[in-house]
Amino acid sequence: MSSQQPVLPAASASQRAVVIVAAACVLALLYFGREVLVPIVLAFFLSLLVAPWVRLCRHVGLGHGPSVLITVVALVVVVTGLTTIIGSQVVHVARSLPQYEVTIRSKVQSLRQETLGRLDFLNGELGKVIGDAGQGAAPAASTAAPLVVAPPYLTSAPAAPKPVEAPAKASSSPMVIVTRVLATAWVPLETAGIVLVVLIFVLLEHESLRDRFIRLAGGTDLRATTAAINDAGERLSRFFLSTFSVNVGVGVAIWLGLMVIGVPNAPLWGALTAAMRFVPYIGVWMVAALVSVFAAAVAPGWSLLAMTVVLYLLVEVVVSQLIEPFLYGHTTGLSPLAVVVAAIFWSWLWGPVGLLMSTPLTLCLVVAGRHVKALDLLNILLGDAPALTMPQRVYQRALSGDAGEIISEARDFLKRKSFAAYCDAVLLPALQLARVDLVAGAINTVQQQSVKRTIVTVVEALDSHESKWTRWRRRASVLEDTSIGRSLRQHREDAFGRWQGPLSVPAGSVVLCLGLGSVADDLATELLTRILRDLHIDARHLSIEDFAAFEAEPHPDATPDAVSMAYVVSTAPVEERGSFDDAVALVRDRIPKACIVGVLFSEPLVTAEAALPANADVNEVVRSLEQAAQQAIARIPEGGAAVA
Repeated sequence: MSSQQPVLPAASASQRAVVIVAAACVLALLYFGREVLVPIVLAFFLSLLVAPWVRLCRHVGLGHGPSVLITVVALVVVVTGLTTIIGSQVVHVARSLPQYEVTIRSKVQSLRQETLGRLDFLNGELGKVIGDAGQGAAPAASTAAPLVVAPPYLTSAPAAPKPVEAPAKASSSPMVIVTRVLATAWVPLETAGIVLVVLIFVLLEHESLRDRFIRLAGGTDLRATTAAINDAGERLSRFFLSTFSVNVGVGVAIWLGLMVIGVPNAPLWGALTAAMRFVPYIGVWMVAALVSVFAAAVAPGWSLLAMTVVLYLLVEVVVSQLIEPFLYGHTTGLSPLAVVVAAIFWSWLWGPVGLLMSTPLTLCLVVAGRHVKALDLLNILLGDAPALTMPQRVYQRALSGDAGEIISEARDFLKRKSFAAYCDAVLLPALQLARVDLVAGAINTVQQQSVKRTIVTVVEALDSHESKWTRWRRRASVLEDTSIGRSLRQHREDAFGRWQGPLSVPAGSVVLCLGLGSVADDLATELLTRILRDLHIDARHLSIEDFAAFEAEPHPDATPDAVSMAYVVSTAPVEERGSFDDAVALVRDRIPKACIVGVLFSEPLVTAEAALPANADVNEVVRSLEQAAQQAIARIPEGGAAVA
């Protein structure tokens, strides 16, 4: 065994080298093969977009081949028509730009007068003041300056005219014109042809490609793999269709709005808005800035510019805040940072086309990472799902002493659920993680103290009965050699006395919370006490020793039968079964009429707990703090005595 141990680091290093080389090869393939890969990727995206229309044709009764043919022909007709309209609009804008020159010059002159003109005026006034102040001190010139003749290129005198050569007359033969048109349109036509051919075969081989993806995903469980691939395909297709529909709708809304307010070439700007909206975050605003400049150039006043800006703001706010969340939720499944980084990365690889396809490409990678185990890294890095669970985040931030972030997340949680649910779902599991690391010796003393101070700060901050001044004043009283639960209980004893409240109370209004003495028991008992006190129930946290010593001291003002319920808390019921039974027997002997509730948490270090035998003296057994709180709510009215 020992002879094989030195091989592991070398194997790990070789695996990392293989991964790095493979990543470099993939990047090189994506970059140098972009002329081939871009049309293929576009074809796959279009197949996801038009696949619902193919299925619709098949549901009508058409065969697979005719359905694909009809869908592709309709797509070609629509794209050709839109390209013709947009091309004519571009030509019209190019031809009409010279007639806006006068408006542009007047706008520039007006802006200059309002900005630079005022600065020139102030500069002139300041110069006069400075000149008047220095006029008396300036000495008169004693000699005349020598006459200097400036060279011709520094004067404004017109230079001698030079003969202007007439430009060579461009050839206007039909063959030359056709050649120029084909040279300009050849690359887009080539790309469109490749996209069309690949799209047809992808749609025709849809079932075969799905089977190949299932085989590629691996695994012997065909049912689970098929469900995952079908789910991923349906999600991607639905997302692309929804995104395309929303962007087209935004383009149509902008087109109609610009046409109503009087901006020329509204179809061009609507189409450009729909296309650029695929660029995350900034695409639509780039078009809005361009259209605003155009609106300022075509109208003599500033009202058209203002209406254009308001139109874009109104449409984008309505779509992004109302329509998109309704269609596909508040998120695309990508983190905002991943969207920005993906836009930069794909635009570097594939240029403007990569920028437009950055979000769909990254979404495909995230979906693949969710369903293919080998690509899980992509889902972790690019997805919007939290990398750590809430208990893991609390434990990590407690190790680093970041109580503020824990409190912020806890308050967000408390807007939806109760403090008891937060303790059960987040705080106690986080402390169980700390307990596991403590048993394994994975955390040192400094980290233990950091966790303790952070948890004390969090619990006190979430306590509605603690004032900020009291928390600040008691911050230094957290002793380094006491447990978290005892420190928190000591704070309440400092405020209300040893017994945490008066002894002269209504009969049946007090609830005792007893821990068995371990660090985890003390904390769970203290949390239960605070939960009950938040419910306006007079709960007292006592140790078994304090409870046993209560009878030995005189309490003339104590109300008989004041205690109606007693909770006995154990976070390790298997190990502490003997102590639990002894505590229950003591409570039953001292308070025979009290309802005893056993709070038995599951043990994190025990994989399969055996069923514990029932204790006849225990009235109820619960497994969580929330269940324990429900028992008190059912038996004790708010601020009153126990209900029989």
